[in-house]
Amino acid sequence: MTETTTLMKSHSSVRRFKEQEIPQADLTEILTAAQMASSWKNFQSYSVIVVRSQEKKAALYEFVPQEAIRQSAAFLLFVGDLNRAEKGAKIHTDSFQPQGVEGLLISSVDAALAAQNTLLAAESMGYGGVIIGLVRYKSEEVSELFKLPDYTYPVFGIALGVPNQRHDVKPRLPLSQMVFDEEYQEQSVEAIEAYDRVQAEYAGARATTTWSQRLAEQFGQAEPSSTRRNLEQKKLL
Repeated sequence: MTETTTLMKSHSSVRRFKEQEIPQADLTEILTAAQMASSWKNFQSYSVIVVRSQEKKAALYEFVPQEAIRQSAAFLLFVGDLNRAEKGAKIHTDSFQPQGVEGLLISSVDAALAAQNTLLAAESMGYGGVIIGLVRYKSEEVSELFKLPDYTYPVFGIALGVPNQRHDVKPRLPLSQMVFDEEYQEQSVEAIEAYDRVQAEYAGARATTTWSQRLAEQFGQAEPSSTRRNLEQKKLL
């Protein structure tokens, strides 16, 4: 193992932070490392809004009541961003058609790759964080709060800070159930049930639902309507 792979394999989400700031030099280093992530055609189809003020974090908390937001030294809102693309494209053509799945995949994947670099860089410097995807469930309100223009949308946020609580690394699915040679290998229900037991043992008294129950809660109902409405309003669907 290398120092890098050891860091990557020791990741766990941090949701409680000390009342300690992240120096601007450290945050700049973290975000510069984030920029070095791979990006589709180097379009860099995302932006990051850095939230430090308690007032703005409290306003966001009203919509997304996650305590990590209020406790964070910095909350980073990752925005899928084709607004710059619109301006660049119009230098050459009057046609701009970002609507649809491809544009959303390009911008969301770009944001996700940058976010992973963000967390790795932060963790390498002794900080911790957690990705908060629930901002999408309040897409309209979050877009208004942060004055997001056309062709942009909130993808997720990262709460960063000095850890005040750490958990053991959460067990992942067996590699054999996620990495296949030559062709896809569909898994059995028994494999899912076995992983439920692994997750339950890890969580102990903290467990309120099984892994598969959370899957049912997420995918057993229609998608949150705010996300689609906001994407339509922002001319992306």
